Order: sequence, then C-alpha cells, then structure tokens
Amino acid sequence: MILCSNPKAQYLARQQQIDAAIHRVLESGHYILGPEVEQFESEFAAYTGADYAVGVGSGTDALHIALMALDLGPGSEVITVSHTAVATVAAIEMAGATPVFVDIDPKSYTIDPQAIEKAITPRTKVIIPVHIYGQAADMDGVLDIARRFGLKVVEDCAQAAGTNYKNRSVGSIGDLGCFSFFPTKNLGGLGDGGMITTSDKALAERVVGLRQYGWSGSRLSREPGVNSRLDELQAAILAVKLKSLDADNQHRRNVAANYDKALAQFPINTPYRSEDSDHIFHLYVVRSDKRDALLRHLHDNGVGAAVHYAVPVHMQPAYKSLARIHSLVVTEKAAGEILSLPIYPELAKDDLQAVIGAISSFKF
Repeated sequence: MILCSNPKAQYLARQQQIDAAIHRVLESGHYILGPEVEQFESEFAAYTGADYAVGVGSGTDALHIALMALDLGPGSEVITVSHTAVATVAAIEMAGATPVFVDIDPKSYTIDPQAIEKAITPRTKVIIPVHIYGQAADMDGVLDIARRFGLKVVEDCAQAAGTNYKNRSVGSIGDLGCFSFFPTKNLGGLGDGGMITTSDKALAERVVGLRQYGWSGSRLSREPGVNSRLDELQAAILAVKLKSLDADNQHRRNVAANYDKALAQFPINTPYRSEDSDHIFHLYVVRSDKRDALLRHLHDNGVGAAVHYAVPVHMQPAYKSLARIHSLVVTEKAAGEILSLPIYPELAKDDLQAVIGAISSFKF
C-alpha cells in the first residue's frame, strides 16, 4: 500500500542526524524543558519571524493555552470553521468558550471572511482561521474584521509550518500562532509536540506560565494552569528537521506539480493556489463528485488515499448539540467530494506514477 503520509520515511531520510540528537539528549540527563527546548524555541521563532515561541505538548494544547492566555471568560464565543480537525474545536471547549462555526471559501477551503462578520455577536472574542492543507487563510480579510470589532486572532497553523502569506510566515500574523508537530505534519516529531508563537511579550510570558501550572519563576502558581511541556527529545528531533523544512516543502510542491500535470486530463478538481499564499501541500486534496467510488478504486489498487475531513465537526456526535446558526452549505458539500492523495517529500517516482495510473484506470 502506498501510504498517504509516511513519517518513517522522514526519519530514515535523516536517521544519522536524528539518532545523534536523541543520543545527545539521553546522555545529557535533562529531559524536560531544558537547553534543547530553549534552542528549538529560539530557532522556530526566528524561522517564523515571531519574537517568541513557546513549546508545548501538542497542537491541541497550543490552541487551548493560547485561548487561556486571552482571558475569554464565561459565555465567550470563538468563531472558526467546521472543516478542520476536531482539535480546533476541542481546544475552544477546553478553554471554556463556545465554538461558532462559519462556512469556508469553496476554492481554498479556508474560512470565508464574509461569513465571519455575519456571525459576530457581543459575546465574540476570538477568530481562529485554520490554514488548512498547507495554504494560508485570507488573513487580510480576517484581520480587517478583527480590528473593526476589537477581536483577537489565533492562527491554527497545524498544517502550515513553512507557509507564507504575502511574504509573512503564518504564526506571525495574528495575535498568536499555534503549531502541531504530530508525526505526519510537514515538520513532525517522533511523538506529540506543539508550539505557540507571538510577538506580544506579555502574551508570551503568560503562555510560559500557563503551560506549567501557572508557575512563576519561583514555582508559585500565580494562576491556574496546565501541564503541557515539549520534551527535550522531541525538541532535538524537530531542530534537526527544521533545517530542511523549506527543502522538504519544495519537494512536496514538486510532487504536487506532477499531480497537476497528470490529472489535468481527468474530470477532477486539483488544488487551488491563492495568489497571496504559498502552498506547502501538507495534503494534496482533489475533488470529485464520484469521490467514494474513486476512493474504493484507489484502495483496491494499493493506494492509501484518505479524506480530510469526511465528517465536518458540527455533524459529529460529540458536537451536534452546538447551535447551528449559520449556513455551512459549502462545508457540507466539500466533505462529500474531497480526497487526499499520497504526498510527502520522500514519495518515490514509481509510487507517484502508480497513484496516477490508478486514477487513470478509474471510470469517471
């Protein structure tokens, strides 16, 4: 089976450097919030152009702690999309706020700024645009609304490490940026991990305390916090991978370009590229009204295609009780037609051609 993503291939591509980094940490005797984390935080901040970066235990934790730092208060609403990983919405509820879903742009699948404005109420405090599949949301549109209504912006950058919007790195555009280092991500560890970025010193200091029981430097809990720490092993591994992130993202673009060329002859929609955003192709998502049959055909032919995401969050059992106030017609239609094809930097040419061949043998 040709995998949709392949974290092991990423490890094997840099095995010597990663093994050396792991050995260095094991020999150091320092395994939590030590020099490896501090160094990686510094390097990641510099990479994104943010003034500060704070390592945490996961991308979900990054969103949760970022929202905690904004003091939402009871009854607060956070506007985001239903076309996202459940983590985005889970983090909002973990922070004690209410998710409010709005629709997406039909081409980019990112949040529709026009839908945001219609959803704002006196309880709205934050907008979370999701930079999905490796392409940035319309941040000019989001920021314009945020400024006019006095709202904060927390970027969900889980799928977008290395993406730029108008020559600015995602994670440095809103008030806070939240990254995931889950193994399948473009910058993925060998376990869980996450990062919060900001250029607001006060927010950065607040996040540092919140990630560890609300501690001050003297280990006194100034406020309730959580336990969410990026460990030294993951920081060391991620520092190795960060050095080649841009090159890896370019490999993904090359794979995407090959798909674009080969699939142009078929009645299938290939990914849209915004003029304002780089696309780093965390996922290569096509669209077909025969998606389910095509997915079965690909699996039957050894291609591990997948769907991100087949069931919008608002339609999942745990979240059906959330009030559906705004139209999500674009979200619901997309969920029935999108399909993710295998893509990662180490995807072999023969495997790429096998995926294309399997699609070409499908009866559209």
